Formats: sequence, C-alpha cells, structure tokens
Amino acid sequence: MLGLPDRIEAFLFDLDGVLTQTAKVHAAAWKDMFDAFLRAEAARTGTEFVPFDPGGDYDRYVDGRPRLDGTRQFLASRGIELPEGTPEDPPGSRTVQGLSSAKNDTVLRLIREQGVQPYPGSVAYLHRLRELGLPRAVVSSSANCRDVLRAAGIDDLFEVVVDGLALARDHLAGKPAPDTFLAAARQLGTAPERAAVFEDALAGVAAGRAGGFGAVVGVNRTGQAGALREHGATIVVDDLAELLEERG
Repeated sequence: MLGLPDRIEAFLFDLDGVLTQTAKVHAAAWKDMFDAFLRAEAARTGTEFVPFDPGGDYDRYVDGRPRLDGTRQFLASRGIELPEGTPEDPPGSRTVQGLSSAKNDTVLRLIREQGVQPYPGSVAYLHRLRELGLPRAVVSSSANCRDVLRAAGIDDLFEVVVDGLALARDHLAGKPAPDTFLAAARQLGTAPERAAVFEDALAGVAAGRAGGFGAVVGVNRTGQAGALREHGATIVVDDLAELLEERG
C-alpha cells in the first residue's frame, strides 16, 4: 500500500524537511545563532573562530532534536560547557536556554519574512492517505509545529499532532528516543509494527528504528541516503511522490 508493506495502517510524519521546506530555515537560524556565539567566544578566549557548518554540524548534532538538546549536543561537540539557564534568559545569553531562545527568534523571523512552502509530493501523498481514510500524525520536536502547519496550509490533513509543546507537557524524551512517535501511534490507536515513520533527520530515523516501527522511510533531501539507512531507514526516497508512483 502506497509503496510500503501491506501491514502498515498508520502514518507518522516529521515536519521540517519531510512535509515543509523549513529544514533550510532551521539550518540558517542555527548558523546565525551559533556563529554569533562562537565569534564572541573566540574573541573572549583568544582562540580561532570555527563557524557552525550548516551541513555536517546541522545533520549530526541538531537536526530533528528538541531545540535545547540540539544546543547542548553542538556545544559538547566543541567542548563548551554553559550553564543551563532558565526560559526567562534574554535571547543570546551565555546559557543553553539563552542561545536556544535566540535560535527560535531567528526561525520565527525567517518564517514571517519568507513564508512556509510544503513539498508538493508530500501534499499529494497526504491527500491520497486521507482519501483512503488512513490515520495520519505529525511528530515534530518543534514548539512552533502548529503555526508552521497552518502557514503551509496543511493543518487539516492530520488527526494527531505531537510537537515540542506535547514533549514538554508529557515529559517525553526527544528524538533519537522513540517516545514522541510511540505517543503518536498510541493516540492513533495503532501498534508501532503497523505504523510507518517518515523522517529526513538522522536522529528521527534512529527513533523510528528504536521504536520498532513497521517501516521507517528516510526522506533524502540533502544527499545522505547512506547515512539514513545506517541510522535505521528501511526505505529511502528523495520525495514522497516516488511512493505513489511505485505502487499507484
């Protein structure tokens, strides 16, 4: 069914990079925030400024993870320890919370300026699922998930949304832990082995594998098909339209 094993009856989608063309916006926001921080750190410590790589650093440390986890992971990769801080820290403060807030402010500004475009192949796939009456969920670490869905005009295509707000409210571990996907499957009344996960992030496909899902579709937007398979993807496509073409 729809390019997937016949046992699959529910469909769980990541947002950025799978449904909407916002992964590049997030990568740009992370770079803007971290480069400002790293430049200031280099001046403060008298060390060389090594900028954030929106390819390798983004894929390895922040893509698909909750915002605070992404900040912590990247800082750890550079051997930098900062206080955790609080959500009240001003954006850009020298704390995990302050840097994360600065990143979020930049994302929101870029979305306001540029808008949000969904991937046409993903929209076609979602409409086909709805025509068939198959349950659909969005599973995203972003606290801005519902706003992005509305801006992209696809918020009416899902029965369930598990986002960054639900993650905090329900004390769910973020990707690469499978908790958010498992929560979405429970809300849809489906066992993991009968559900498919759609992810473009390495942390996301790892979460799908860890959760024992019946299919993990790696969406290869950035030329990392091999890495997606290594992290747990059972199927890799460049666009979801390929799945419609595959089985009709």
